[in-house]
Amino acid sequence: MADQQLTSLVEQMTLEEKIAQLIQLAVPFFEGAQESGQITGPMESLGITDEIVSNAGSVLGLAGAEEVIAVQEAHMRKNRLKIPLLLMADIVHGFKTIFPVPLAMGSSWDPVLAERSAEIAAREAAVSGLHVTFAPMVDLVRDPRWGRVMESTGEDPYLNSEFARAFVRGFQGDDLSGDVNRLAACVKHFAAYGAGEGGRDYNTVDMSERQLREYYLPAYKAALDEGVEMVMTAFNTVDGIPATGNKRLMRDLLRREWGFDGVLISDWGAVKELIPHGVAEDEAEAALRAIEAGVDIEMMTSSYVHHLPQMVRDGRVDESLIDEAVLRILSLKKRLGLFERPARGADPQAEREIVFCEEHRQAAREAAGKSCVLLKNDSLLPLRDGQRVALIGPFAASGDILGPWSWTGAKEDAVTLEQGLRSKLPSGALTVAEGCSVSAMTDQQLEEAMETAKQADVIVLALGEDSEMSGEAGSRGFITLPQPQLELIRHLKTLDKPMAAVLFNGRPLDLHGVLDEADAVLEAWFPGSEGGAAIASLLTGEINPSGRLSMSFPYSVGQVPVYYNHYNTGRPKGAPDAQVRYVSQYLDIPNEPLLPFGFGLSYTEFEYGNMELSAEEMSSEQPLEIKVSVTNAGDMAGEEVVQLYVRDCSGEVVRPVRELKAFRKVLLQPGERQEIAFTLTEEQLRYHHSDLSFTSDAGEFDLMVGRNSRDTEIRRFRLRK
Repeated sequence: MADQQLTSLVEQMTLEEKIAQLIQLAVPFFEGAQESGQITGPMESLGITDEIVSNAGSVLGLAGAEEVIAVQEAHMRKNRLKIPLLLMADIVHGFKTIFPVPLAMGSSWDPVLAERSAEIAAREAAVSGLHVTFAPMVDLVRDPRWGRVMESTGEDPYLNSEFARAFVRGFQGDDLSGDVNRLAACVKHFAAYGAGEGGRDYNTVDMSERQLREYYLPAYKAALDEGVEMVMTAFNTVDGIPATGNKRLMRDLLRREWGFDGVLISDWGAVKELIPHGVAEDEAEAALRAIEAGVDIEMMTSSYVHHLPQMVRDGRVDESLIDEAVLRILSLKKRLGLFERPARGADPQAEREIVFCEEHRQAAREAAGKSCVLLKNDSLLPLRDGQRVALIGPFAASGDILGPWSWTGAKEDAVTLEQGLRSKLPSGALTVAEGCSVSAMTDQQLEEAMETAKQADVIVLALGEDSEMSGEAGSRGFITLPQPQLELIRHLKTLDKPMAAVLFNGRPLDLHGVLDEADAVLEAWFPGSEGGAAIASLLTGEINPSGRLSMSFPYSVGQVPVYYNHYNTGRPKGAPDAQVRYVSQYLDIPNEPLLPFGFGLSYTEFEYGNMELSAEEMSSEQPLEIKVSVTNAGDMAGEEVVQLYVRDCSGEVVRPVRELKAFRKVLLQPGERQEIAFTLTEEQLRYHHSDLSFTSDAGEFDLMVGRNSRDTEIRRFRLRK
């Protein structure tokens, strides 16, 4: 269908038909769905008629090839102009084969791996009938109290941008029209959703435009540059106006400045939420503000269909705004090939063969292994042959390791840590006890755990948060492990046996009571369907931990937000002339996080040679070449993440103490030495000045290369303009 045909189609539509294309409804509204007619609770209050449903543009949360085909066929029979439905869902870190949560994928520092995970998720979802995924979420995050940090790849704009590109490539591929095994991606949440005050979900965001552009916008722009088809609005305010009704953000920045002409969708109910936000008096005004801001699809509220028709007739809304929104939606349907193939990739037979197949599970296992981060190891791991192992904790045999946004995954399909270890250890070498639940302990549980541990040579603790303790609406004011788990550690510590802790969680935690008590700590995050198998391979030394933190772990919740690329202040702690008291510091805790951005240990040792620079000056015509040798000085093959940071020593506005500019993940055999080369260009030194111009400053810069954001070698160079 040519663009002219799409325009002609819009011209044939009545006003009500056009506006119905702008609503997204849940599965129960549609004939052919298993849940059809089960319209209860808030859905009843939407006032949705059969006519609206027959002309609706998209469905939320429908999956399963046979059901999708039935719904689409029923819809095509009812729709006057035979316009197919768009089927959308949150395929965030896997469809049925669940991969590690995005924060874990960020800790892999491996965008190629992330791209592969998205490709597999798209393949399973597409054969099950879906067209669009609400991913990737690229919100920059600095506050681990926020539950949705698990859905981001971390605190750094450069690293987030690299993963944003990778996820979009994986979901969409090179030919979305021809490749029915791919999905249209929807980047979210535009903009700055990760900066909610107090780490509280849906909360206010207030920052300067320079701060917004410098740190929070780059990853969204990277997704757009990669060709992402859709953008989702954020729940939060931006400069005092909720994003969903923010014309300056959506029309001026997203569409005019950045040139985005794809589909813009609200988050769930966000159009109507303009009323409690306090910028709309009623649903009619909410609809007006959202359509004027450029929101094409209203998700799960009905302000558009109930109020825009009359507002157009009254002249309050220009019908051209409706037409352009409809045309964008129809254009996406065209690019997905839905007019020719309304069922697109939905195929019940292929669905049975592809979804959760062994190839996909192996990929999920590899991703889980590369996403785990070894935080501590006092010569305990890997486990040695002949050791009797006591596996104790609420996650020892739990399948609740998939994490939030794994709605099509099944906990019963997950490989538990017990299953993984039993497959690696000799018969009789493993005993298991729960010890406590996630948030409670009985005397019987504790007694059983103590008796089990007494018979073992080494204790492996399986601890963490359940999946309801993070994700959307999962903000926490205290981010330690629940008290019963800390008590379990203290009791087991009295046995004076070597103890390793494996952590399952969706955020950086305050690890006091864990890091100081255990001899080894492995951060496993929510590792997905094959998590237990991957972790067992790590614990037994079959694979070597290679993950590095993409988000700092705080010393205390009192520090947050805590992040590596902070400003120095005029009275920095630790400066050569710093006073004892009158500097920027806490009196009772350190300024520094417990574990820094980029941190992670290995079972081998990596030694860095001296850094070499091609010159002491650089310019836009003459980039700087940096070389550093890295040697595997241990006796086990391993991967090191070599990280390059820069500091602008004197900018027009204050600059961070360091900023990640490049990284290389390199596999080294025992004794192997490799020379790692980076090229630093003048463009990489640019930033947003006080007038928002994006330029660099002549002058001195510090260049830092090392194993994390804290442990680096520093050299100075000068930029000549």
